[in-house]
Amino acid sequence: MVSFDDAFRRQLQELFVWRRDVRRFRTDPLPDGTIERLIEVACLSPSVGLSQPWRFVIVDDAARRRAVIEDFKTCNADALRSYSGERAAKYAALKLSGLEESPGHLAVFADKTDHIGSGLGRATMPETTEYSVVAAICSMWLAARAEGIGLGWVSILNPARIQEILEIPDAWKFIGYLCIGTPQAECDRPELEKAKWESRRGPGEFTIRR
Repeated sequence: MVSFDDAFRRQLQELFVWRRDVRRFRTDPLPDGTIERLIEVACLSPSVGLSQPWRFVIVDDAARRRAVIEDFKTCNADALRSYSGERAAKYAALKLSGLEESPGHLAVFADKTDHIGSGLGRATMPETTEYSVVAAICSMWLAARAEGIGLGWVSILNPARIQEILEIPDAWKFIGYLCIGTPQAECDRPELEKAKWESRRGPGEFTIRR
């Protein structure tokens, strides 16, 4: 059995502390094979019924990228209109995607066809398929940070439009669109906390006993 010492555990804790949802990227291209290597790590993640429902789409085509960026702009404008006053001004000042700067674009989907994993573990909670894909993204996120690579999860998108742009099978559910590249700077605080949008709270606020 492999064992991990205290030094490793301290470094692992530091990795968690320094993981960021990156929005500001350098435009330098990633080394060849970087995204494929991160996908390999993601595929080591646990999945319900060993279904491995994650599906990764590396988006290299310039026209498709432009279409994704335009969809983000449309969705972001709609979101801005849902706020008012000071909150609207704060929202407008936020940088909520790195789509135009990041050299890597990766769309992630969950294959919800019934045959994968033979349905094990999903009879009462079918959403565990999507949870499995989220776990894979988190593994990729940490692996990227360990290499000094930034990852930003863009959620202000229309899932149906993304399916259309990328010509994805109907049985695949859109989970997230990831920007991948070298961050302009590193920080141990979330950008939304620095912008005073929200504050990170301690675990005591979210934990109860029964």
